[in-house]
Parts: sequence; C-alpha cells; structure tokens
Amino acid sequence: MSMDDKTETACRICGYDDGEAVFDEYGVPKYVICPCCYNESGIGDDNVSQVRELRGYWVASGAQWHDPKFRSADWDLLTQLANIPPEWR
Repeated sequence: MSMDDKTETACRICGYDDGEAVFDEYGVPKYVICPCCYNESGIGDDNVSQVRELRGYWVASGAQWHDPKFRSADWDLLTQLANIPPEWR
C-alpha cells in the first residue's frame, strides 16, 4: 500500500481490522458489516460526531462482539481501538 493510498481497513467505530477494505482508496464505503460492533461501513460513520456517538454506545453497552468467533483469544479493547484512523477518533 502506498502512502497515497487512502484505503481504510479498520472499522471507524470499534477498530476491528482484518485487512479487508471497508472504504476504498477514494473513500467509497464497501458496506461491510463489522463482526465486532455490527456497524456497516458507509452507514452512520461518515462524520466524526456520529462515529463517536456509535462508539460510545458500543463501549457503554459492554463492547460486546456481534460475532464472537472472530474474537481472538488475546483480544484487548484498547489495542483494537488504537486501530481507528486518527481522523475518526
């Protein structure tokens, strides 16, 4: 991936990142449902205030995984949240 490539692979809400694009290099959403927080890229995550509100709700609700089979044994919430691109924190 070049420095000019703007492809996003991390969920803007929870930071889950499996390496697959959720927004392409042009910022167009792929409409992928996150197996962790269940947010769909491109739905409600197009401005920082919405992203923060959704993240706050998810964390306040216990940061539960929608599909636990994707959760690694050594999963750590703060490590995952650190994957969120800086402009969406």
